[in-house]
Amino acid sequence: MNSVPPKPLLEVLDLGRMAYQAALDLQMARVEELKRDAAASPNAPEKAYLLLVEHDPPVITLGRGADENNVILSPEELKSQGFQIHAVSRGGDVTYHGPGQLVGYPILRVDRHGRDVHRYLRDIEEVVIRLLARFGVEGSRKPGLTGAWVGEEKIAATGVALSRWVSYHGFSLNVCPNLAHFGTIVPCGISDKGVTSLSVVLGRRIEVEEVKAPLVETLAEVFGFEVISERD
Repeated sequence: MNSVPPKPLLEVLDLGRMAYQAALDLQMARVEELKRDAAASPNAPEKAYLLLVEHDPPVITLGRGADENNVILSPEELKSQGFQIHAVSRGGDVTYHGPGQLVGYPILRVDRHGRDVHRYLRDIEEVVIRLLARFGVEGSRKPGLTGAWVGEEKIAATGVALSRWVSYHGFSLNVCPNLAHFGTIVPCGISDKGVTSLSVVLGRRIEVEEVKAPLVETLAEVFGFEVISERD
């Protein structure tokens, strides 16, 4: 009699509001844990993490392919307005993160999910598109671009990195951020498209807390995870 293989286990850590570097440190600790586990027991049942966070203070991040000209304000101007700036190891260009934006950092073994970075990015986009559908919003992809879109406006950005096939960084969904903050950059280096949020699209304010549970459910659905716990 064939037994059904166990689902990989997903532990969710809700970090609330947290500065960028502190959240990155937590990410990297989990990345190293999964790398150690994979080396010690490569065929053991999979475990993964999802970190949820709103970055506060707001932060501008520059990916490996970033063009510094896509940061409109000077470092001094950004600092005077309360922004931080971080160069990061993910792919992509310049992004903004801040309060009202739900950032998700899936830390998982991509070698257990197709061993294909492009497929992994499409799966992340699928999570956001299915999540938007739960709120009655039609999200889409755009050929040649990453992230999730509503019409001609970007509602979620994606950017990932891998270390020995363990993923980190992830995606950011605009729920109810201050969209004026995106005016400090050329988001993702795309100058001919706009940026929107779930609250703007729905015409009513949606709080980040309303989105967390359906996001976890949708990510678990797309990747085939069983959610085992949520803890701070």
